[in-house]
Amino acid sequence: MKPEFPALHHLALRKDSSIPAVWDFGPDVGVVLLVPENDRKAVENTPWSVLLGKVLSKYLASENPVFLSTPHGGRAATVYVPDQLPTFKALTLARKAIGPLMAERPVAVNIISLLVDDECGSAMAEALLAALHAGLFHLPRISDKPSEPNDLRDINFFGNFEKARFGYAEATAEGNNLARWLTHLPGNYLTPGIYRDFAESLACKEEWRAQFYDRDKLEELGAGAFLSVVEASPIRDAGILHLEYRPPGAEGKPLALVGKGICFDTGGSNLKVSGSMLGMHGDMQGSAVALGTFLALTRLEFDQPVDCWLALAENHIGSRAVKCNDVITALDGTTIELINTDAEGRMVLLDTLALVSRGKPRAIVDYATLTGAVGAALGQRMAGAITNRRKWIEPIIQAGEQCGERIWPFPYEDDYDEDLESNVADTLQCRKTGQGDHIYAARLLGRFVDDDIGWVHVDMASSGTHPGGLAHIPTDLQGFGVRFGVHWLTQIGNDTHL
Repeated sequence: MKPEFPALHHLALRKDSSIPAVWDFGPDVGVVLLVPENDRKAVENTPWSVLLGKVLSKYLASENPVFLSTPHGGRAATVYVPDQLPTFKALTLARKAIGPLMAERPVAVNIISLLVDDECGSAMAEALLAALHAGLFHLPRISDKPSEPNDLRDINFFGNFEKARFGYAEATAEGNNLARWLTHLPGNYLTPGIYRDFAESLACKEEWRAQFYDRDKLEELGAGAFLSVVEASPIRDAGILHLEYRPPGAEGKPLALVGKGICFDTGGSNLKVSGSMLGMHGDMQGSAVALGTFLALTRLEFDQPVDCWLALAENHIGSRAVKCNDVITALDGTTIELINTDAEGRMVLLDTLALVSRGKPRAIVDYATLTGAVGAALGQRMAGAITNRRKWIEPIIQAGEQCGERIWPFPYEDDYDEDLESNVADTLQCRKTGQGDHIYAARLLGRFVDDDIGWVHVDMASSGTHPGGLAHIPTDLQGFGVRFGVHWLTQIGNDTHL
């Protein structure tokens, strides 16, 4: 049985600036009513004024959203929208409103806005559409039993939604779905070879160019860091997949996405113990987010060239596995003393970054579930970022806030390198003990990015999953980073001052 990535659920979308005079929606229609938080009496001017007044008065002002049964047996969510609406807040409200409505299996959802501010209304419209697509999507299940069909066909927007970017919401939703779908697949359903075949098939469909650097080619190039991870792999299917998106008329150097694609991680000679190996088929989530971002940019018909590089491998244990204190030579000639074979992600990434840098892209964003340290620092609600451009620190924070996937930068100071000095090689792979591994990992990776290339490293080990969902995503698995990648590359591509 081979799972197939499902297309985005088709929804007939209709937008009407006028609000219906009669709200006689049937029992199979869900309703989301957007009400100004600072003017809750706005509901008094609606056809449901008596019902809303009676029901809403029973709830605390902090209860948001509030659910009620409609006069014709349907279900409605009243959402109080603040004047100042961060994107993360809009996405969170959307998930909380959409989830219970979808449980009723409606055939249509009507979004009715009583908001005066078009900015807030449009932001909520985008968030609700994104939440709908996230909720409609089924993560892969290896079973002959069919998934429950969803009857939702129509989504109707009534009110002022002039600035809503519905195309953006759908493109990033499909990219997020792809990232979550790939990450959820069991390890035996997404080996490096299967992953490569899938991505190359997708490339053919989307008219991307594809080139695969297999182990033979990587050996020829001298990519010893990458190859050290796959020494014990029983199958020679690991490699680096390079995809190119070239829209008509696009010129100049590309922007680059890079993703860590460890399809299963045993830890190698530093074998993971007890339950810590559970879930390690998801250690390729960085590559899935890079590919999902790449797909979203394609759907948006992004007007600039973009490359996507996926470092695909498995970290096995075996007689050929590398050991602590082994010294390996990376693609650019740097020698590295191995300290922990379970820090394999940085090894496959650094050779990939060195290869990417040879093409002199305009900027690089890499994604990786790289370190536990970033989770200790941030919890599970944000991703960490490190950049070699100090002037990008505040724009990175703002980009995360604007797209709803929040990112927090950490320092990138060269004195950290003193703690990575080796007696037998140019550098240690990581510290032997101590804190701040997310910073030291980035310092190592940064050695392989040319100084004239702007680079952002996103350590999403802190944000890849969140129990009960987060923002607009209802599943524990988040697919975090697609919206940020689209936003950041668009900003970098269009702002010459950055």
